[in-house]
Amino acid sequence: MSNPITKRYDFVYFFDVQDGNPNGDPDAGNLPRIDAETGMGLVTDVCLKRKIRNYISIKKEFAKPFDIYVKEKAVLVRVQGEAYESEDVKAAKTPGEKVEKGRGYMCRNFYDIRSFGAVMSLKDNNCGQVRGPIQLVFGRSVEPVVAFEHSITRMAVATEAEAEKQGGDNRTMGRKYTIPYGLYRTHGFISAHLAAQTGFSEEDLDLFWEALQNMFEHDRSAARGLMSARRLVIFEHATALGNKPAHELFERVTWKRRTEGPARSFSDYEIALDGKPIESMVTMVKVS
Repeated sequence: MSNPITKRYDFVYFFDVQDGNPNGDPDAGNLPRIDAETGMGLVTDVCLKRKIRNYISIKKEFAKPFDIYVKEKAVLVRVQGEAYESEDVKAAKTPGEKVEKGRGYMCRNFYDIRSFGAVMSLKDNNCGQVRGPIQLVFGRSVEPVVAFEHSITRMAVATEAEAEKQGGDNRTMGRKYTIPYGLYRTHGFISAHLAAQTGFSEEDLDLFWEALQNMFEHDRSAARGLMSARRLVIFEHATALGNKPAHELFERVTWKRRTEGPARSFSDYEIALDGKPIESMVTMVKVS
């Protein structure tokens, strides 16, 4: 692994969805998440982190030091048991030292812990807590979105009892929710100080930028429709502390409509930096 990063980064990320549900709410029948007061669509930070984790697992095949801690169907106390089987933890003389050594093991071997942090203070195999250098906020659509409800039919039933009840018609009705189109914007922050604590390196950073550009390509489903990464504007500071407040940098990135009426594609929008349209997927800006 290379040395931890030494500069602060802030970034603006645009992605969109067409005829899909980018992030269903299980507390609302899996309806797309929407701000009830403004009608803006929402995508949670943990939803985006899940897609990043999935991309890293595909790219690195769970090989250390790029293994994934929060993976599907994982039992976390078992994963932390790996740390307690390591020579470092076995050699620790006190419970506090075991926690510290365990935390170090987990940071060295699991990409998502080095990046996002984790709460690992379980009763067994306690590895403490890690605050990660990468923080994401909710994605929010740039304009209000409308959720459509569609009735769908499956030409089969699950049980003999259902078939008997329907007299052989054997149909199952259901519901599907989609957004015709939504362009979402989110913001992120990367701390060099926290990176020094977890060991988050330049190699890790490059992999993170790669994941943001490609993660939707490996997350296809009929429910999510066509989701695409559109623009990534990265502000690289000259120092670990940074040179300007993040909100001032984010205000330099703007959008406007190119068309009238309901938006139905990315071509209906223009993304600009300091008033100049951005045409490339990734734009790196040096902040001094």
